[in-house]
Amino acid sequence: MEDWMLDYLPLLIATPLVVAVLWAAHWALLGRRRSTLGAEARLPRQIALLVITIAALVLLILLLPMAGETRSEVLKLLGVALTAVVALSSTTFIANAMAGVMLRVVGSFRPGDFISVEDRFGRISERGLFHTEIQTEDRDLVTLPNLFLATHPIKVVRSSGTMITASLSLGYDVSHRRIERLLKQAAEAVDLQEPFVQVMELGDFSVTYKVSAFLEDVKQIISARSNLRRSVLDTLHGDGVEIVSPTFMNQRQLDPGRPVIPKHDRGPDAEVMKAADADSPEQRVFDKAEEAESLDALNQRIDDLENDYEAACKEHGKDSEQAASLRQSMDKAVAERDALKQRREEERRAERERRNGKADTDAEGGQADDAE
Repeated sequence: MEDWMLDYLPLLIATPLVVAVLWAAHWALLGRRRSTLGAEARLPRQIALLVITIAALVLLILLLPMAGETRSEVLKLLGVALTAVVALSSTTFIANAMAGVMLRVVGSFRPGDFISVEDRFGRISERGLFHTEIQTEDRDLVTLPNLFLATHPIKVVRSSGTMITASLSLGYDVSHRRIERLLKQAAEAVDLQEPFVQVMELGDFSVTYKVSAFLEDVKQIISARSNLRRSVLDTLHGDGVEIVSPTFMNQRQLDPGRPVIPKHDRGPDAEVMKAADADSPEQRVFDKAEEAESLDALNQRIDDLENDYEAACKEHGKDSEQAASLRQSMDKAVAERDALKQRREEERRAERERRNGKADTDAEGGQADDAE
């Protein structure tokens, strides 16, 4: 009996210690700040917790009272099991986790970036170990599995700028040189840079033109697309160009010399364009993605300030003016980050309360219907 106890004594001592370490690791990495951690911040912590759990399992196996050959066979069996799980995980959550790690390593996009995958377009609002969340043009949140993103081509709008385009068809009776000049003017009227025009197709009844121009501030991509199309209408109508092809048919009796142009507006209205730019829809549509980008930028700024502060302390001393200035900037950035996290948590709490209140109202309505 005493020999049995001595054989299992290391395992009996190590088991509660391992459980305590796992619990402490979970609390330190995830549990302590679960309400304020986004999916982007949870990803490396989840990976670290997974590695610690596997290491703890291997340690317990090594402490089992068994022969060396048996222990070796058990470890081999564990390795085979893990390999089989990885090999057979093409449609499981492990595949999404592996895809999430791969996407982080590749670094093709980050929170706040505009991406397009298949027929989905939006801004990255969260990145997690198993999924990526985007905010669409309708302000809705769409969750995409990381495996889906890893196996489909992703178009990322470059933060340094992108091309804005608009296409239209006009008849052969209008000179292409005139149209190219007017389309360039339309792009320049909405502050787009380096415009150019392409003739995309010579159809049976019309010519298809495409105007392209460079947009530096990609956060205004939705407004820029709308403004360009609006400016194209205003510019062409203002110069007397009818935006109809020879297949246009109107059953009303009209004066043959009357142009098909709206009477109320014959040219660009600068005041209307400025008002439209001031009331940017992106601020409302991509609010969560904007916060995610701001939080990611603050985290990166804090990391840079910490590195600069440590370097200043080593070179000039902790009490130097340069170190004090860096410390003040770092504290300010941390305060901004904490305020942003608190605001996000309050919004999430309010959203949960709204959902719970709606669910309670629906349940009460159902009970009333059953009573009737």
